[in-house]
Amino acid sequence: MIVVISALAVIVSAFMVLGARNPKQATQPPQPHRSSALPTAPESYLGVYASGVPFSYAGVTTFTTATGVRPRLVVYYSGWMESFQTSFATTVAKHGAVPLVQMDPTNVSIAAIAKGQYDAYLISYAEAVRAYRMPVILSFGHEMNGTWYSWGYRSTSPVTFVTAWRHIVDIFRAHGARNVTWMWTVNIIKTKNGRIPNPAPWWPGKSYVTWVGIDAYYLQPSWQFAPIFGPTIIAVRELTRDPILIAETSATRAANQPEKITNLFAGIRTYGLLGFVWFNAISASLDYRISGPEAIAALRQGAKTYSRAAS
Repeated sequence: MIVVISALAVIVSAFMVLGARNPKQATQPPQPHRSSALPTAPESYLGVYASGVPFSYAGVTTFTTATGVRPRLVVYYSGWMESFQTSFATTVAKHGAVPLVQMDPTNVSIAAIAKGQYDAYLISYAEAVRAYRMPVILSFGHEMNGTWYSWGYRSTSPVTFVTAWRHIVDIFRAHGARNVTWMWTVNIIKTKNGRIPNPAPWWPGKSYVTWVGIDAYYLQPSWQFAPIFGPTIIAVRELTRDPILIAETSATRAANQPEKITNLFAGIRTYGLLGFVWFNAISASLDYRISGPEAIAALRQGAKTYSRAAS
């Protein structure tokens, strides 16, 4: 799995004193919460991450111009203490898409989050999301069952992660941010040498999750959807019937992009998934940007079937 490092700078508010406010916590166990605003039919979403977001929409526009495909989801990676990017989210909505925010607690104690030490920040974020009013997809600490992030399983126990996840959701609900779709995002399982374990220990429970995201990439010409994603989809289905989105994926040029794009669309259809987010950027010296007329044609053709399914 490629380590995706957000290029966003962590925006620190010098005027926020952590713990200065005491949030009104939910007094009742949270009830299952499903967003009525977002459709969950299979093949509903083709999303994109493009370099420069959320400070610029230019990368998304370039992707749309080059491919003729208008994404329904636009992703950005949010550093801890970074405010909700309301202006960018509004731009996303004006283009007919939904913002998907990956909140990354880089080098932050997950135990401290769980204990409420960042509640002032989370309340401020929740209030900004509530004020935005339109649908937002939020994911916290993606790929937690991997080792490459500071919140990964060798640095943070599953119990601590789950406690923090539930605490965050409780705060958002207590402060009226009901326009959130909560997406629990995991990395694919790689059982060889025990490198990436089954994500089950990190499952927060059905009351705290709306969608499930799964991340993985095509790196070799021989790689196919079922062997890459299938075991993790099966593991997730043992936990929940929540809709599944391939939340971060792409293919290198060396992996034969056109064939892999066709395979990706076929896999989404076979497994009845929501769709996928294409990571259209360079990461760890690998170029995942869609390239060449054959790859673009494959994306356009697949997107046509999505448009019919979502209509």
